[in-house]
Amino acid sequence: MRQHCAHARHVWNLAVEQHGHWKPGRKSAPGYLEQCRQLTAARREFGWLREGSQTVQQQALRDFDEAMRNFFAGTHRRPRWRKVGRSEGFRIVAVKADHVRRLNRRVAQVRVPKVGWVRFRLSRPVPAGVKSYRIALDSAGRWHIAFAAIPDPIPAPGTGGVVGIDRGVAVSAALSTGELLDVLRLSPGRRRRLLGLQRRLARAQRGSNRRARVKLAIAELRIREADARKDWCHKVSTDLARRFDVICVEDLKIANMTRSARGTIEAPGRNIQQKASLNREIAASGWGLLVRRLEQKARGRVEKVDPAFTSQRCSACGHVDRESRKSQARFRCTACGFTANADVNAACNIAVGHTVTARRGLAVVRPVNREPQLELLERA
Repeated sequence: MRQHCAHARHVWNLAVEQHGHWKPGRKSAPGYLEQCRQLTAARREFGWLREGSQTVQQQALRDFDEAMRNFFAGTHRRPRWRKVGRSEGFRIVAVKADHVRRLNRRVAQVRVPKVGWVRFRLSRPVPAGVKSYRIALDSAGRWHIAFAAIPDPIPAPGTGGVVGIDRGVAVSAALSTGELLDVLRLSPGRRRRLLGLQRRLARAQRGSNRRARVKLAIAELRIREADARKDWCHKVSTDLARRFDVICVEDLKIANMTRSARGTIEAPGRNIQQKASLNREIAASGWGLLVRRLEQKARGRVEKVDPAFTSQRCSACGHVDRESRKSQARFRCTACGFTANADVNAACNIAVGHTVTARRGLAVVRPVNREPQLELLERA
């Protein structure tokens, strides 16, 4: 299976290189059919490539062709290089019913081309009528198999409930109901061990066995943290999709928010270390993953609200003033004296952003002279 991963990566990178040579005025890069003919010729000439599965290699070309179509459609980024130890995996299509067998309650086996029957542990029942699956190898050396299936969305409870979610760093997700939810992080002991391993990695010689062992130990800790974050996002998104009819979140541009502040030689950035720490905390809080899971499980029920002034606006009177937020966790309105948790207050404003729009009105707030100024436009 490692050989399948290497062949799929090699074929993918060749396709990336072919499309990387294209420039305006040159002949277009070869398409999927032409690349398949080139693959057949390459397999005829190179024995190491012929030893692998043609199904795996052709599927890598088909996946690349689909990635390029998504790129030209404007929905995805341009396909990039695949590296050893990262993005390791291959996909098998045209799976027949007898290619997957369940052995007992916890174990099943799948037929892999040129490998044979491979046993795996069932984390959930295999969907009926699957046509493809993907086998992947993560950085910690663990193998995973994922069967392609689109699950049914979670039905709405029908209670008319609306909830606002404010995502942050100190509190991963604050709900307008007053709940404060945090992503599980590494324990203090594991964080100290991670810091020590990173220092050992900096001293290790490149290409040595010691460096490989240290990298694997670091990957195991990172994978543990990522697994906890994914599990938290799944549980929270399922709970919210079952409890509320409408889920409101801020329309945040996370890619822009986590952009590096390093700058250039001519215009170097400022507070680079502080910005890098903030970027790591944002990534560790699972902002984007939580919204993606909500959109998948509560289809059509997730609304994105303009984040402007949500943390400075009083949810009781509508007054906007940056001085109202006394600290990261404390909000006290300078106009009416309303006091609440700052993140919960912002979540309430996010939830109200949906209800105001639903009444065909628009709340216009002007932060002037620290006085309550809330104008509601007449109904259309």
